[in-house]
Amino acid sequence: MPTARIALANLSFPESPDAAVAATVAAIAAAAAAGADLVCFPECFVPGYRALGAPVPPAAPGWLEAAHAEIAAAAASAGIAVALGTERFVDGALRITVLVIGPDGERLGWQDKVQLDPSEDHLYVPGAHREVFTVGNLTFGVVICHEGWRYPETVRRAVLRGAQLVIHPHYSPAEPDGFQPRGYAESGNSFHEAAVLCRAAENTCWFATINFAADGAPTTSAVARPDGVLHAFQPHGTEGLLVAELDLELATRELALRLREPADGSLVPRLQ
Repeated sequence: MPTARIALANLSFPESPDAAVAATVAAIAAAAAAGADLVCFPECFVPGYRALGAPVPPAAPGWLEAAHAEIAAAAASAGIAVALGTERFVDGALRITVLVIGPDGERLGWQDKVQLDPSEDHLYVPGAHREVFTVGNLTFGVVICHEGWRYPETVRRAVLRGAQLVIHPHYSPAEPDGFQPRGYAESGNSFHEAAVLCRAAENTCWFATINFAADGAPTTSAVARPDGVLHAFQPHGTEGLLVAELDLELATRELALRLREPADGSLVPRLQ
């Protein structure tokens, strides 16, 4: 039975960019010790998500490159694949992205955030392509925060290209007087956690979402089964690694593959 073990790094917002790198390296080692094949981090964990006004220093291409190199070396040392929420510059413009690193430290590629939240337009430019990645038995895609919540087509696109798992790095902080969750996808909460279950069931794929650990946050890190049933979740606001074993045979992708598109291609996603 083909399986994959993943670890979701549900970590506190880093105090500084250098602290983010140190926390990433430590989580990589811990995930490898737990037997994970892949460890995933929240949106822009390195250097820290800046769009909502957190005091993150201005992005610097040289610093980012050094940070990515250090994290790739940690992945190689631990023998584990990494999906790192981070930033990068393309043609001098800053993008929200995920860097995927293989267990040998090789950079397998980037998944840029294609569909920005309106609050991010003043800081970032969107990407233009969707990718899938393969590590061992596992083929996975990446959708980042807003695009996974609000644009379910992004998840389906990855599944149609072979993804058994779609990972969803995001940042969802506590809001003043917001709902205080005790369980997952409670009826009094926002739609977001219920959407995680929907994205899996809509496409008969595994879906893993990764948030920062923050008191009062309305979402947490979780894994949904291909039938839309919650597989595992990290208690809200609790820092730590969520480790989950995935039975890849359950990811049949049946419902995504049954999509009947009009002859004129009007339902085909425009981004390749």
